[in-house]
Amino acid sequence: MKALIAMSGGVDSSVSAFLMKEAGYDCIGCTMRLYENDIVGMDLMGTCCSIKDTNDAKSVADTIGIEYRIFHYENLFREEVIEPFVCSYECGRTPNPCIECNRRFKFFYLYKKLEELGLDLIVTGHYVRVEYDDKSGRYLLKKAVDLSKDQSYVLYMLTQEQLAHTRFPLGELEKTQVRKIAEKLGFVNANKGDSQDICFVPDGDYVGFMERYRNKRYEPGEFVDRDGKVFGMTKGYVHYTIGQRKGLGISAANPLYVTEIKPKENVVVLGSNEDLYSDTLIAGNVNFISVPSIDEPMRIKAKIRYRQTEQPATLYSYGHDMIKVVFDEPQRAITPGQAVVMYDGDTVVGGGTIEKVGCDAGEAEYDNRCT
Repeated sequence: MKALIAMSGGVDSSVSAFLMKEAGYDCIGCTMRLYENDIVGMDLMGTCCSIKDTNDAKSVADTIGIEYRIFHYENLFREEVIEPFVCSYECGRTPNPCIECNRRFKFFYLYKKLEELGLDLIVTGHYVRVEYDDKSGRYLLKKAVDLSKDQSYVLYMLTQEQLAHTRFPLGELEKTQVRKIAEKLGFVNANKGDSQDICFVPDGDYVGFMERYRNKRYEPGEFVDRDGKVFGMTKGYVHYTIGQRKGLGISAANPLYVTEIKPKENVVVLGSNEDLYSDTLIAGNVNFISVPSIDEPMRIKAKIRYRQTEQPATLYSYGHDMIKVVFDEPQRAITPGQAVVMYDGDTVVGGGTIEKVGCDAGEAEYDNRCT
């Protein structure tokens, strides 16, 4: 069988390529070029998709003796990841661009390339496992053996067709094992650090990035409480996220936190830590993996951010392409724009994008510009 290996220049995808070659697959390595210097606003040498990353990927491909190619998707990435990222913040939400990059590029456009080249499998360096369940006749996405590196949260959108044609060679390995393999083989990236930031915002200043991208400054607004009392001026609502306490520049007798963002009014609502807790959310753009759909309430565990430990909850169908999740205990800072991912043990049930918090009835409403 023939495999297309997505190679970022990091150690994980490099070892994945080696393991597939060793398993007897006919492999082609590739790097997806997603943006240029004008987007990042700095030298690309230190970022994902940098010249160094490309050179590292090419070096590994040469070392293990596989073909290597570069595919250019700069314009599509701007339209389908960067523009929605900026728009989401402008709509008062907090986006997760890594999920959208996986959804649209590694597991859509790269699949088109797979078909174009007449290959059989996509391979990535994600830490997850895929199993076929004879009883249900479905492919299952499962957590990695190394739970500290598990990436199932960012892959909840995978379809049955994609899971059937994808391999994740690192799912059964510990990260320490992966590095030892790379060191033994003399890979140039054996000790390369893991990427931490949003790839196109390497300095972490997402507002600075947005202002360069939009060629504008975001206007100051007001901090208010739930009753509309003004506490002071903001730097512009896009600077703040739900649950934020630091950097507000507000003096008060008790700690204040961002509890709501109102983009139309250019207002940031502040409240107590207790105001951040809710037990209910509505999510849209839902994808199920372990089941085709749900008709009856389902007991699950769910998490609302990447590093959170999943929490007990009940899952309900909520109309077309939407779900309601009710947690047994209130959760802190449930944030529209982020993903909620549901689990049954180590198996991903599915997930979706959080649209509304504390919603008990009625359809969740959100700005269509954010979809």
